[in-house]
Amino acid sequence: RTRDLPTLVGPGDVIVVNDTRVMPARLRLAKSTGGAVEVLVLEELAEPDGWWEALVRPSRRVPDGSVLVDHIGLPVLEVGESTGEGTRLVRPVGVSMPTLLDHLGAVPLPPYITATLDDPERYQTVFARHAASVAAPTAGLHLTPAVLDRCRAAGATLVSVALDVGVGTFRPLESEQIDDHRMHSERYVVDADTWATIIGADRVVAVGTTVVRTLESVAATGSLSGRTDLFIRPGYRFSVVDAMLTNFHMPRSTLLVMIEAFIGPRWRELYTLALAEGYRFLSFGDAMFLQRDPDAMFLQRGEGVEP
Repeated sequence: RTRDLPTLVGPGDVIVVNDTRVMPARLRLAKSTGGAVEVLVLEELAEPDGWWEALVRPSRRVPDGSVLVDHIGLPVLEVGESTGEGTRLVRPVGVSMPTLLDHLGAVPLPPYITATLDDPERYQTVFARHAASVAAPTAGLHLTPAVLDRCRAAGATLVSVALDVGVGTFRPLESEQIDDHRMHSERYVVDADTWATIIGADRVVAVGTTVVRTLESVAATGSLSGRTDLFIRPGYRFSVVDAMLTNFHMPRSTLLVMIEAFIGPRWRELYTLALAEGYRFLSFGDAMFLQRDPDAMFLQRGEGVEP
């Protein structure tokens, strides 16, 4: 059980969580002619100034330059050109995007969750701080303040990093060959003191695949902040993470590819057990605690990184 995590950690262990928070990024708007349009705001772009990237549905029926209105007919969002990646440029009208989302937005639950949550905070981790993601780092949903306190009492240290989870995290493999897949890019930030704690650990325990990508990206690039399109697949040489708590992932996902890189082909035994025992998959599903394959290649922790 997840409540048993404190029995699996101890002195010298550093548990790393992703403290990103899910934005109220889903907007239900309309064209001036009355047709309904749903917008999922993804992230602010550095250029052109003032524009954000978003998913717009139905995109083909929304011409460039369209101004969408709210439920009382006020213009609130301009839709621009396509990015060429299946998304559109959008920018708010008259207010900042955070203000618009706070007033009209809703937390974008995954499409397979059809019921309304009685408590929207159920789709936020207990350590969520910075609203910048469009999906929750779901491994963290299992953890409660009581479990985290017991992990600290067992001697483990708890630190946080940030990776803004985008829709690309959950997109399936786009090619028949793993090496041909083009990975999405996401922003990450790691505090310098946090990184010093991590590289000084006896064992690093990542809560979720987003934390694994963040830590391994810092080790690979030597940068404590930036964007990462790191695709961890079999043969990858891990530099930081020794163990991870992670949910059960779907076939043809980059997350499942990461699991094979981390523990080798024995993941099939774990998934066979999960299916036989009726474990739940996806965001509100079950989780597993994995320790890295001892035969996997491992670089010296922190090699090449300047905190």
